[in-house]
Amino acid sequence: MERIIEEIREDLNRRLAVAADRLAERTLAEDPAYAAPLGRAELRERAHRHLRQSVEGLVRGSRGLPVDLTEARSVGVLRAEQGLPLASLLRSHRQGGRLLWQTLTEAVGAHDRAALPRLLPAASTLWDVLDQLTDATAEAYRQTEAARGGRDRERRSALLDALLDGGVPDEAAAVAAQLGLPGQGRFAVLVLGPGADPVAPPPASVAGPRVLWRIRADGESALVELGHHPLESVRELLAPLGVRAGVSPVVGAPADLARARRLAVLALRTTTGPGSPRTALLDERLPAALVAGQGELAGRLRQVVLGPVLALAPEDGRVLLNTLGTWLACQGSTTYAAQRLYCHRNTVSNRLRRLEQLTGRSLTDPAHVVELALAHAAVVQRAAAEQGVSAPKSLPRAPRRSGPAG
Repeated sequence: MERIIEEIREDLNRRLAVAADRLAERTLAEDPAYAAPLGRAELRERAHRHLRQSVEGLVRGSRGLPVDLTEARSVGVLRAEQGLPLASLLRSHRQGGRLLWQTLTEAVGAHDRAALPRLLPAASTLWDVLDQLTDATAEAYRQTEAARGGRDRERRSALLDALLDGGVPDEAAAVAAQLGLPGQGRFAVLVLGPGADPVAPPPASVAGPRVLWRIRADGESALVELGHHPLESVRELLAPLGVRAGVSPVVGAPADLARARRLAVLALRTTTGPGSPRTALLDERLPAALVAGQGELAGRLRQVVLGPVLALAPEDGRVLLNTLGTWLACQGSTTYAAQRLYCHRNTVSNRLRRLEQLTGRSLTDPAHVVELALAHAAVVQRAAAEQGVSAPKSLPRAPRRSGPAG
């Protein structure tokens, strides 16, 4: 095989140059992906070098020598850095291989048609060489793409941290632009509860809001570009995950995202206790968030409003507090509270009257009800913090009532 190649070397080189022209023209015509990173001249030069390298590989292979894969690897690295799709690169290699075999058989036939049968045993060697070159190119491409993807992820994470931590208040719009976010829009931040097993975020949907997830040592969070979608769509997005989450109000500028994250953390702290939602939108949990955000005042509320109840024997206090919480969740209906607590309506009424006597607050006075509700939220949040347990499952939503509280 080596002797035949040497005999046709001059003619083969001329034919390879023509084949490189054909391959470049065909590639640019059939695959637009090549047009951006490569011009015709560079593509032709690369094609010519690949064809010559394949012939040299055939010669070395026929001698039992290893194929030099240095150039193939450098091409894989270069194309990955240029962003050329791997499928396009591999398709070009396959076309080049077919064109090389055609060119080789034409050159041998023009030199000595009787020598063509001697070329056939070399076919398997040539395809093995082409496979080695292609594999080396693809492997180098994948390694480069993986490293590049890692750098891109780290860069995106740093940009998200800058926005969510408020590290660049004067440059927030520019940082957002690097993430493909508009300078003005409708944004929200969500924070997942700590201690939960890592979750796989739901796949992005063309029909839903854009979500940029960030996983850190202190938990998972996400920046949500709502666009025209309502904030409620975030709850629908999180529903399949089955984890506790806090969601900030909508903000209009990237510079407001650090504040939004703080509010989302506050909303998350309201997801503990019976009747609490798994996903808490801050604007729906303002009283509980107020208590969560004012630790010292929350402590005073617990002591001043519910101190006598907390001083009871643990089981007695628990029963009264659970009855109060259930009555509040049932919108002041003793009937629905009794159904939820699996006891008689009169039992609920008796417990509530005892609670009124102990606290000096009347459940018919709206101001007193507000105090009791806030104090109860403070008790629940304190208990959850002290026990360090995950939030219990939310109780079923109370039936909607059309009449006044029973």
